[in-house]
Amino acid sequence: MEALFTSTAVVALAEIGDKTMLLAMLLAARYRQPLPIAFGILLATLANHFLAALIGAQAAAWFDGELFRYLVAAGFVVMGLWTLIPDKFEEDDKPKSRGGAFLTTLVAFFLVEIGDKTQVATIALGARFSDAVMVTIGTTIGMMLANAPVLWLGDRLANRLPLAKIRIAAALLFVVVGLWLAAETAGLLG
Repeated sequence: MEALFTSTAVVALAEIGDKTMLLAMLLAARYRQPLPIAFGILLATLANHFLAALIGAQAAAWFDGELFRYLVAAGFVVMGLWTLIPDKFEEDDKPKSRGGAFLTTLVAFFLVEIGDKTQVATIALGARFSDAVMVTIGTTIGMMLANAPVLWLGDRLANRLPLAKIRIAAALLFVVVGLWLAAETAGLLG
């Protein structure tokens, strides 16, 4: 359950203001069909994050050892610092319409998520917990918690959220998880 809850919290916070949240707003404005977009986000996230969590879990199995755990801990700290940098949505990132709201969302979200902060976090979470299924469920819930409201509330929500404060909270969560893992690896925690 720790893998599920930690993964949900980390991704839900990290996703706020992220490029994929901006993509969700754009898709909602373009198609005005929240349900097909939500299903596209859900399936794209499940596929992308399962692969990422599996890579992380496999890496942990292959490289299990103190050095690897310290590297994963450092990865969380770096993710925290990276989270402090706001994402920008570039003109090239705009999805090309290919078959309606669902298919466009499915393809666009899967591709935009490659190399994104939340995908890298999912790899680290997979390595930390060695449980690709629970991490995937958690990160997907986190992604949906952050993006689903945007589909229905859009700009009204974006203009009211204190994105800078949320970004700081997400960064702190990453750093705390990294420091916790480092302390656990060093034997400082019971």
